[in-house]
Amino acid sequence: MKNPVHLALVLGCGAMTAFAANWPAWRGPLATGASPDANPPIEWSETKNVKWKVAVPGRGSATPIVWEHQIFLLTAIPAGKKTPAPPAAEPTPAPESGRRGGRGGGGLSEAPDEEQQFTVLALNRTTGKTLWQHTPRVQLPHAGHHRDHGFASASPVTDGEVLIAHFGSFGTYAYDLKGRLLWEKDFGDMRTRNSFGEGSSPALSGNTVVVLWDHEGEDFIVALDRLTGKELWRQQRDEPTGWCTPLIVEHGGRKQVVVNGTNRARGYDLLTGEALWESGGQTANAIPSAVAAQSRVYVMSGFRGAELQAITLGRQGNLTGSDAIAWRHTKSTPYVPSPLLVNDFLYFLSGNNALLSAFDATTGKAHFEAERIEGLTGVYASPVAAAGRVYLVGRDGGTVVLKAGSKLETLAKNNLDDGFDASPVPVGKALFLRGRQNLYCLGEPK
Repeated sequence: MKNPVHLALVLGCGAMTAFAANWPAWRGPLATGASPDANPPIEWSETKNVKWKVAVPGRGSATPIVWEHQIFLLTAIPAGKKTPAPPAAEPTPAPESGRRGGRGGGGLSEAPDEEQQFTVLALNRTTGKTLWQHTPRVQLPHAGHHRDHGFASASPVTDGEVLIAHFGSFGTYAYDLKGRLLWEKDFGDMRTRNSFGEGSSPALSGNTVVVLWDHEGEDFIVALDRLTGKELWRQQRDEPTGWCTPLIVEHGGRKQVVVNGTNRARGYDLLTGEALWESGGQTANAIPSAVAAQSRVYVMSGFRGAELQAITLGRQGNLTGSDAIAWRHTKSTPYVPSPLLVNDFLYFLSGNNALLSAFDATTGKAHFEAERIEGLTGVYASPVAAAGRVYLVGRDGGTVVLKAGSKLETLAKNNLDDGFDASPVPVGKALFLRGRQNLYCLGEPK
């Protein structure tokens, strides 16, 4: 089974070559983490193959996106105005701990006491210079966030005409690529588990924007018109807090939205919102987003357990335990990072650890399983692929480049003076890395 170049699955409009040459959504033009066009460098350091490096104001772990000459990213910038924190419940410890180790996370969520400027940045791809910057909202957040990220964790998405910037509780905004505001929506306040914060990115296909709203309150998934923000449909859901990003795929001439979840992975008709299928068995905190190829979608989770299901598209109803599950695996699946699907290879990390597996996406046979990646410690960033290589980025600044294939072969180990939770972005001959302090453009000199 070769992964088809289904460049329109996420965005659904524009020339295929344009999508291949850009990175319009957080998992790229194929929604799999793979670029069919990029050829980024293999080696870099602070003094080698850094074309430019710019400080990013504020804080956020949102992966940037790229369209032609512009890079778009979201951030939350402290406004400098302290406000007494509202009364809050006793914070609950995170279920896992250890910043630099494989588990990642941990720590308490404190009530915020400073207003944040929720900001959209557009940078020049060649120079890193800011082209435009808009702050659609300044607000004291109603709740805190996990200590490992901030108030801007969702990636934007574009189709080359409209840019969707989603700040969750702090608004969803549509701009043209020159920075003119087209519309905005407010879905209210999200109440996340343990005040861990928000992280689901919007999805875009054709004229439809999809936003997921799973929290400790009334859950829903909603579709909006990309040009007007008008609500097209809304479906209620029954899920605890979730952080995955919806995946839009097409099967049998019908587009559907696939959403991972703790209680169920589900598929919805993109046109009507009709619930098509569901499959149980995921672990708690089902964070990784799904990937798809041909007639299958792959969903996985890895908190306090492990589950990977290869689900056959085209079926309806409750698929739990049925033969619609082509194969499954119950070890060494990811907690935070999403999987990578390139050609017949399904790559995924174990927990938030530097342990990588590669499976045959068709048969479920392991090429290698939970192999230690020397040079990395904890990993939140999702792996990406370009030019026959796999790129892995660690939380402490370590990065590893592997040769794609059935054997684990390291091509390079690199280090930068920053920490990385956002996923890498390969575009053209460059690799863009958003760190906690800086945005790097890595590329070989001309």
